[in-house]
Formats: sequence, C-alpha cells, structure tokens
Amino acid sequence: MPAVLLLAFELYARHAAALGSDALAPVSAAVKAFAGAAMDGSLWQATAFTLGTAALGLLVGGALALAGGIALGLSPRAARMGFMTTELLRTVPSVALIPLAMLMFGFGVRMELAIVAFATFWPLLLLVQAAVRQVEPRLLEVSHVLGLSVHERAVKIVLPAIAARLFVALRLGVAVALVVAVTVEIAANPHGMGYAMMIAQQSFDPALMLAWLGWIGVVGYAVNAGMLRLQQRVARRMGAAA
Repeated sequence: MPAVLLLAFELYARHAAALGSDALAPVSAAVKAFAGAAMDGSLWQATAFTLGTAALGLLVGGALALAGGIALGLSPRAARMGFMTTELLRTVPSVALIPLAMLMFGFGVRMELAIVAFATFWPLLLLVQAAVRQVEPRLLEVSHVLGLSVHERAVKIVLPAIAARLFVALRLGVAVALVVAVTVEIAANPHGMGYAMMIAQQSFDPALMLAWLGWIGVVGYAVNAGMLRLQQRVARRMGAAA
C-alpha cells in the first residue's frame, strides 16, 4: 500500500510539473534531495538535535510526572487539592508557551526542552496517578504494617506494581515529545528537523521539504517501533520472573 501511494504521488507531481506547477516535487526528486542531505551531514545533525532535545524534555517531564503521579495516587487528599491546578494547566497548548519560553531561555536547546517537558508532564502525570490508584490495596496495607517510609513504599511496592503501565505511558510520552519538538522547531527554534523543513519550504525547494517530511515520518515510526519492542521484551521478562 505505501508503494502504491508513493507511485501515485510521483505521477501526480510529474503531471503537475508538466502543467507548470512548482509546488510539489516527485518522490524521485525527494529521494535525491534526501541523499544530498545525508551526504553533507545536515540530515544527521538536525536529527540528532531533535531527538536529543525530545529525549531530554521527556526525561525531565517524565521524572517530574512519575514523582507527582505517585504522590497524587497515594494521597487522595493531595489529589483533591491539586485537581483544579492540574485541570487548568494540562489544557494549555504547549505551543502557546513558545513566546514565554523564548523570553526566558532564548533560542536553542533550553527553550525547546522546557516546552517538551511541559507537554509530556501532564499526560504522564495522569497516567501514573491512575496506575497508582489501581495498585492492590492489600499491598499498600502490608507496607503500612511493615512501617515502610513513603520513599520505600514507592520504590518497593508501587513501582514494581505499575511497571507495565509505565511503559504504556512512556510510549505516549515519546510520541508527544517528538511531535512537540518538531512543532517548536517549525514555529520558532532555528535548529533541528522541523527548522530544516521550514528552510526548505521558504527556499522554494519542495524536493528537500518532502525529503524532510518523509524522514520525520520514518524517524517517528522507528522510535515508536523501538519503544514497542522494548515494552514487549520487558513484559516477557517480568512474566518469566513471575
């Protein structure tokens, strides 16, 4: 099916070019532009920037979400107190923070990292909180009887119990981080794959623009496939250990 779509697009772009349109480029031209970007190193440099920033933002947002989700999941009182704040802030579009982040951090890694961390924090927080609430109550009762501290309870009881759900949350976080990172680069940050695609568009180079678009799709697919494989491997090991 993908091959059929690519062939159809190739024929359509060639037909449009024959009619005098330069808005689209055939797939063959995009492949040549992709090879050129790979040869001169710009492809790998931009890809490394986007993936690195997305990973750092996910790390920061995920770590905060894990701690906050466990705290809110274990304490109904804290969950009630933080409900309104969570509901208000999680609805704020992450791209709406670009002007504020630019004022605070300027262009570059820190600005993009802050927005990615904000975007990934809220869905991960809610997923972790929901997972903690589903932990077997008897396990928590045992931790109280044993006199475990909050930290020991989280590490020895809660984390092992929600490990499978954490990987589901992590897969969502990876997808959100990559999408937001590319969006920020398109909108404001002069680095990364999104910026490279915008430069190609502004330079009236549709072949290179389509090459970047296709590459971003390939990278997203590869990252998601890698996370799914990691999740399956960990699930098998946990099942074998059980």
